[in-house]
Formats: sequence, C-alpha cells, structure tokens
Amino acid sequence: MALRCWRCWHWSAWPRTWPPPSGSIQTLGVSEEVRGPANSKARRKRRRRMRLKPGKLHLLFDTQEQTPQICVVGSGPAGFYTAQHLLKHPRAHVDIYEKQLVPFGLVRFGVAPDHPEVKNVINTFTQTARSDRCAFLGNVLVGRDVTVPELREAYHAVVLSYGAEGHQALGIPGEELPGVVSARAFVGWYNGLPENQGLAPDLSCDTAVVLGQGNVALDVARILLTPPEHLEKTDITEAALGALRQSRVKTVWIVGRRGPLQVAFTIKELREMIQLPGTRPILDPADFLGLQDRIKEVPRPRKRLMELLLRTAAEKPGPEEAARRASASRAWGLRFFRSPQQVLPSPDGRRAAGIRLAVTRLEGVGEATRAVPTGDLEDLPCGLVLSSIGYKSRPIDPSVPFDLKLGVIPNTEGRVVDMPGLYCSGWVKRGPTGVITTTMTDSFLTGQMLLQDLKAGLLPSGPRPGYAAIQALLSSRGVWPVSFSDWEKLDAEEVSRGQGAGKPREKLLDPQEMLRLLGR
Repeated sequence: MALRCWRCWHWSAWPRTWPPPSGSIQTLGVSEEVRGPANSKARRKRRRRMRLKPGKLHLLFDTQEQTPQICVVGSGPAGFYTAQHLLKHPRAHVDIYEKQLVPFGLVRFGVAPDHPEVKNVINTFTQTARSDRCAFLGNVLVGRDVTVPELREAYHAVVLSYGAEGHQALGIPGEELPGVVSARAFVGWYNGLPENQGLAPDLSCDTAVVLGQGNVALDVARILLTPPEHLEKTDITEAALGALRQSRVKTVWIVGRRGPLQVAFTIKELREMIQLPGTRPILDPADFLGLQDRIKEVPRPRKRLMELLLRTAAEKPGPEEAARRASASRAWGLRFFRSPQQVLPSPDGRRAAGIRLAVTRLEGVGEATRAVPTGDLEDLPCGLVLSSIGYKSRPIDPSVPFDLKLGVIPNTEGRVVDMPGLYCSGWVKRGPTGVITTTMTDSFLTGQMLLQDLKAGLLPSGPRPGYAAIQALLSSRGVWPVSFSDWEKLDAEEVSRGQGAGKPREKLLDPQEMLRLLGR
C-alpha cells in the first residue's frame, strides 16, 4: 500500500500479531500469498530470522521489507544530529517535530549574532532536512497539539530532543522586580525568538550585573558593550539594535560564586571580551594570588584559560594596549567569590537598583569544591540584573518520566528508563552543558543506541503509519504544520529583507506574519 493511502487508516486499524504457542515459528506481518507453496523459499528465509526460543521471542525488524518510522521532537542541534545519524539506516524515515514555525533551535535563537561561523552547522542540518527520508514539521507543539503516547503509537521509535526552554531561578528576594531578566530571555530578545519580543529591557542605567560566569554570561555582557556599529551587519534584530544604540550601560560586572579556577566560560569568549573595542577589563590581582602554582597540573585548555586571565589581571599592558584601555568609554569586570542574596529595590520599590552579595570562600577540593558564605555582605548598585545561572528543561508530557531536580529525562545512554522505544538526546538527556560539538557526540550516541535496538528486534514489529496517522490527528485539531519547503520561503524573505541593510537576514519575528506569508 502506498504511503499516501495510509492517511485513511488510523494506527489502531493495523492488525496485531500475537506470539504463537511455545516452540512454534512466528512469521510476523506475512501475507497469505507469502505463506503459499510458491513462496516456500521466502517463508523458510523469514522463519530463520524469527524463531521462538523457550521463554524468549526474537522479533527481528525486517529492514529489507519494512520502513522504520521514527520521529524526533525538537529541531535544534540535538534533533538534527540525531536525525542525521538515524538516516544512516538505509530505509529509515525520520520526522522532526518543532513547536516554532522555523527550524534550528538554539543555533538560530541562542548563538550570538556576532558568531556567524558557529551558525554554519545550519548548512549540514539543511542537507538532512532535504533528504527524501526526512520531514520537518514546524508549528506543532508536542504535549499540546499531539501527545507523546500518540506519537509512540504511530512510530516505531520516538526521540525527545527538545532542549531546555526554561531557566534556573535565583530563588532570592526581589527576583520579580522589573530590571531583573533571565539571560535566556535576553538572548532570545536580541536573536528574534518570538516569545521574547515583548521583553523591552530597560538599558537606561549605567551599570548592569550578570550573575553567572559561563559562555552565555559573557555573550550577554559582550552584546551589551559592543559598539552598535559592529553589530549592524549581523542578524541581530532591528528592534534590539535600536535599543542598544540608545543604551546607557557603561559597566558590566560578571559575578560568580566561586573563584577563577572554576569559571565555566571558554578561552575564545574571554579573548573576545579582552579585545572588545572601546572597553577595558577590570580584574583584581588579589583574586589570582597563588593561582599560578595551582594550575600546573590542570588540563591544558583550562591552563591556557587561567594563564590568559593571569596575564590580563597582573601584567602591565604594552603601550598600544595601555592607550586603548585609557581611551575606553566602557568597562567590564569579573567579581569572584560572591553569591547573590537579594535584589535591592529602588526607593519607590518599583524596580531593581542593586544586588546584595554574600562574600564566599571555597571548601573542598576538585569536583567537590563549593562556595560557602563568610558572613560578609556587600551591595553592588545596578539598574539591570541578568541571571545566567543555567538553562533548564521542562517536562513535555505526563507519560514521560522526568527528574525535576536535575531537569533531565531519566535515561541510560539515551534510552528512556522503563519506556522501550522512547529515547532522548541533547540537553534534556544530559543537562544544559557543553557546546554544539558536545551535543553532536551525545546525539550520535542516542542514534546509535536506537539503531542497535532496531537491529536487535527490541522495537515494535510490523508496520507503523508514522506521520500519516499524526497528520489526521493534527488536522482534526486545527493544527497546520509548516514544512521545510515552507521554511525555505520564509528564509528567502528574511534574506531579501536583510539585503537592503547589508545584513545576512532580517529575521521574521511575528508567527502570524509568517503564516500570512505562507498563505495560511
């Protein structure tokens, strides 16, 4: 039966095959014609593949005659890298579901606009999406428009790769005040994530504080301090660029609970901050006392990072660099051994005016090192507080187990615990850590595990309708998915709008406008 005819069938209409009596031979999904004498050779071959041994039924997926129907939830790096690996199977068909109308997840909405080279992975993802055995289905929110159990009934396997759309709360008084913004929302704002376009951060203050010392923290600090003319030729949104042109922020403090040796940012991001035009670094040499001796045995990447920090903090700059710093109108600094205790309100109580920090010291060694308060407090005046202490995944469906404390789906090498045929990859699998190459390796591993299970006969046998069944459900619920060819039309429109300003694109921000452009 051709795939287009399956649209008339619901998954429940497919015949179920039950195990035969012990010791007999099972030929799953074999028609009467195949069982006839004229096809005895084919029957014997199939029997050799599917034999019932005492106490164990081996259901080997017939990769020569059936198409494994697999779906991936999420079209960010984890989703696309997982799909890329799954398509190594010669017959597998992979559908990628995405709640946004556009693909690529954090590559589009998370990577800083002044890092265009990182976005080159979109070329690889586009090749995957254009495969005849892959389909992108945007504008579908799994958990609302279709449930995970419905996907599991329609597909042989489901992979959850939906990332981390939440952020870690500070959990301190004053966190709800205007002027306190999550770094995730701020990044989404300047990168064109539709849900963050109403953010309108107030940049009228002199000083901003970023809580956290990872790459995202340095990204938001860099965007705040970069001369706007250096961003004009990037894909930053025009609204964000306009706000940054009017910004009065001159100083950004990047605050961490622990010391220099524990920072989470990488040397590339630090070097960009040090070399940022029109800015100078503020580092206290006292924070680095004794560090030179402690880094002798650390891994080389960490050692190089610490050496750069030490040089910047302690060494006298050369004449050219000294002149550059002297003329700088903006500054950034790293504050170590400080833990946020309270966001301080303005006198009228209507917005943030500062942050109260507890001074900390380190206890323990190695991975067990933790910051403990000394009892001293200090107040740091500021008008903008950006919380960058981590992204956080959320549960997607009541049927899927979820560890609320760790923010991950319990799994073993990507296999969701106690749910055969259900897998996960990326941040929802391991937590929001690492860079895109980390996610690539992680996602390839999940794909490898799934294909191993497919080969071993651990996935449901017999045909599954795949998207044919889901399309009927979505249609009945008034949901109209966006295809990859639809995205390419939106992509062309964005590129066209950006050309006039010399930008790679001007991102579409309004989902309703996107749908109108697609004639919906």
